[in-house]
Amino acid sequence: MPLHKDDPKSVGGYRLVDRLGAGGMGVVYQGRSRSGREVAVKVVHAQYASDPVFRTRFRQEIEAVRKVSGAFTAPVVDADPEAARPWMATQYVPGRSLASRIRELGPLREDELRGLALGLVEALRDIHRAGVIHRDLKPANVLLADDGPRVIDFGISRAAENNTLTETGQMIGTPPFMSPEQLTDARSVGPASDVFSLGALLVYTLTGRGPFDADSPYLTAYRVVHDEPVLDGVRQPLRTILESCLAKEAVERPGLEDVAQELTRVLPETDTDDAQTVTLRGGISVLADTDGPDPKAATSSGRRRRLRPLWAAAATIGALALGLTAYLLSGPGWADSEGEGGATRAQAAASRWTEQLPDGWQPWQTTVYATAEEGVKKGRDLVAEGVDSGPECEMYEGSVYCAGDGVLPERLDGPTGRTDWRSDVVRSTKGKASYVYVLLGVVDDAMLVEFRPQTGQDSMGSVTAFDTGSGKRLWDRAVNTEWTSPHLFGDLVILPDESGDAVTARSPRSGTERWTTPLPTERYCDPVDSVEGFYLECVPDLTRPAEGMLLLGLDPSDGSGRRLTVPHRGTLLGMDDGHLLYLDPAEDEDGNIVAGDEGPYSRIRLVHPETGAGATTKLAENFEGKVTLADGTLWFTGSSGQVTAVSARTGRQLWQTSTSLEQPSAVTHDPRTGVVYLSSASGRVAAMDTRKGTLLWETLPRAKWVAGQSSTLPKVLLHQGALVVPTPAGDIFTLDPAHPDRKPVPE
Repeated sequence: MPLHKDDPKSVGGYRLVDRLGAGGMGVVYQGRSRSGREVAVKVVHAQYASDPVFRTRFRQEIEAVRKVSGAFTAPVVDADPEAARPWMATQYVPGRSLASRIRELGPLREDELRGLALGLVEALRDIHRAGVIHRDLKPANVLLADDGPRVIDFGISRAAENNTLTETGQMIGTPPFMSPEQLTDARSVGPASDVFSLGALLVYTLTGRGPFDADSPYLTAYRVVHDEPVLDGVRQPLRTILESCLAKEAVERPGLEDVAQELTRVLPETDTDDAQTVTLRGGISVLADTDGPDPKAATSSGRRRRLRPLWAAAATIGALALGLTAYLLSGPGWADSEGEGGATRAQAAASRWTEQLPDGWQPWQTTVYATAEEGVKKGRDLVAEGVDSGPECEMYEGSVYCAGDGVLPERLDGPTGRTDWRSDVVRSTKGKASYVYVLLGVVDDAMLVEFRPQTGQDSMGSVTAFDTGSGKRLWDRAVNTEWTSPHLFGDLVILPDESGDAVTARSPRSGTERWTTPLPTERYCDPVDSVEGFYLECVPDLTRPAEGMLLLGLDPSDGSGRRLTVPHRGTLLGMDDGHLLYLDPAEDEDGNIVAGDEGPYSRIRLVHPETGAGATTKLAENFEGKVTLADGTLWFTGSSGQVTAVSARTGRQLWQTSTSLEQPSAVTHDPRTGVVYLSSASGRVAAMDTRKGTLLWETLPRAKWVAGQSSTLPKVLLHQGALVVPTPAGDIFTLDPAHPDRKPVPE
C-alpha cells in the first residue's frame, strides 16, 4: 500500500517506500537501505513509546527474533528499542500472507499442502532450538515467499529464561489458534503449544475454517479448552495427524520430528523443481500481530506421545475464566495488512471482521458540538446561515480529529467519544464574520487546520498547527489563497505565501521552512491529494482555455519541479500502474462537455507523469456519481444509493448493487476485510463485499437531525476494527462492523 501523507519518510537510515500494515501498536513499512537492501520496518506508535512495559516487550521481541536464524523465518537486520519511537527492521519477504491467500483464492488442496506444512515444521523447529516459543502461529503470521513459507512476528514470543511479562498469568494471543494451556495457564506453555497452533492452522488452510470456530470469543475459547475439533473436510490419514496435534493435553501431542515424518509419509510429493512454492506465490510482505506465553524445552512431565487419534486423548481442562478474561481485556496488537488481523476478536476464523476493537472501545454516539474537557467548552462558533456544512474528520493515533464549517478544531477520544479538547483561532477580522475551518490533516503529533474568513472576496486566511495532545497552538502563518490552497503532503505542509505567488514547504510540527518555489503565473493551482508524489494541477484563466492544464510535479526534498501539459479536461483520481489516472467527462455529438461535478464520465485516461505518454480506455458505459479509486477499481456511488464497481484497467463493470442510502457518501475501501463502506446524511451505513458486491448489511438512521442535501458528506473512517461515522449535521458515532446493530452507550 502507498505511504499515507502522515507517514515518516525514513527511519533509522532506511528510506520508507511502502506501507505494509498498521495496527493498534504501530505501523510496518517496506524500507530500503542506502545500499538498496529491502527490509520490513516495524515502528511503534508514539503513545506506546513511553510505556515501560511495552518497551520491555518490544526489546524481548527483538531478542527473540535475533535468536532464530532459520531458513523459514525473517531475521532481524537492525533495531533501536531505545529510540523515541522504537523500531525494528527485518528481512523483507516478497510474499502475501497465508490469510490473504486463503481469503482471496480459497483453501489449499491437499496436494498443495506439503511444502507449506513441512516449511512450518522446520520454522518451528528452528524457533524452539533457539529456546523460543512463538505463541501466536496463525495464517496472518505466515508469509508465502517463492522459496517457501516464512514465520514472522515474535511480538508475544518468550524465551525459556525470560518469563517476567507473564508471571501474572496474563494471556495474549489469537484464540482460534491458541492452545488450551494458553487460555488456562499461560505460565505452563511450552513447545507443544506451537504444535497445537500448527494443527489448527493446517485445518484452516485445508478447509477455510478453524477447528474450534464459534460466533463469540467466549464460545471459541470454551471449545478450544473443552470440545473436540471439527475436522470436516480433512481426509484420512492426514486427519489423524492433525487430531493428535490438537490433543487437549500438551503431553499427548507429538513432537515436531514426529509431525514431519508423518506429513512426509502421507502428503503427496510435489515436483522437485518446485518443492517449496506449491501455488502460494504473489502479493506483498507483511508483518502481522502477536503477543503470548513462554517457552519450555519440554512439557512439564518431559513426555512426548507418538501420533494417535484425538478421540483417545483425555480432555480435562479447567480454569477457563482467567485466561478468557485476560484475552478480552488485552491491548491491541500488530496488524496484518491484507488479512489485517490485529489481535483478532476470535470470531469464526472465516469471518471477515477479525480485527480486535480498540482497547476500551464502546459503541458511542455524540456530536462535534459536545462540551469539551479542555480548551473551548462551547461547541458552536459564529456561523452565517447556510455556511455550516459539517465536519471533516480524520483518525490519528487512536483519536478522531475534526474541523469544518463552524466546527472548531477538536479531538475526540476514539474508544469512548469523549471530546478531549477544542481550540480556537487567532482571528484577523472583527465582528461576526463566519469562518470556514478546513482540516488539512494530522501528522507528527500536529493537527493542521486552515482558516478562511467568509467576508466578501477576501483571499487572506491562515494555517495553524495544534498539538494533538493538548490542543495548544504550535504556530500559525498567514496565507493568500487567491492562486492555490494549503495542502499537507507526507511530512510537509505546503503553504502559499502572503503574496500568493509562491508556495513554501514547512515542517508540520515546528513550522520550520524547508524550501520555497514560485507558482506558474495567472493559473490557479489545485493540490492533488491522491497521487504518489506531490502535484499541482494548474488551470489557465478563462481567457486562455487553449493552453491546457499544466501539471506541476514538485520534489518534496527541495521543491524542484517538472512541468507537464495535459488536456484541460478530466478529473485526476490517483495513480494506477505508475500512471496518473484521469476520468474524462462525457461529451455530446459536437464535442461539448455534458458532465457535471459527478459525471457522467466516458473514458479512463492514463498519463505517464514523466513523459506525458499514455492511453485511453472507453468505459463500458457512461458512469456517474461520487468516485473513488482504490485497489485497481473505480467505485461510483450514485444519488439513489446505487454503488457500481468498474475495473480501472478495462473500463468494464464488475458489479452493481443498490442500497437504501439516500445521497450517500463516496466509499471507504478497507482492503483488510474486502469491504467497502458508505454512509448517508441521516447516519445510515452500508457494507458491501468488494469482489462480488454482495450487500453485507445496512443500518437504520443514527443522526439526530439531517443537514440539507447540498452538504458535503464525510466518508466513513476506519479505526482498527471499528468504524467512525461523521454526518454533515455534526453527529458522529462508531460501529462494530461485525455487530452493526449494537446500540451506543448513553452519552
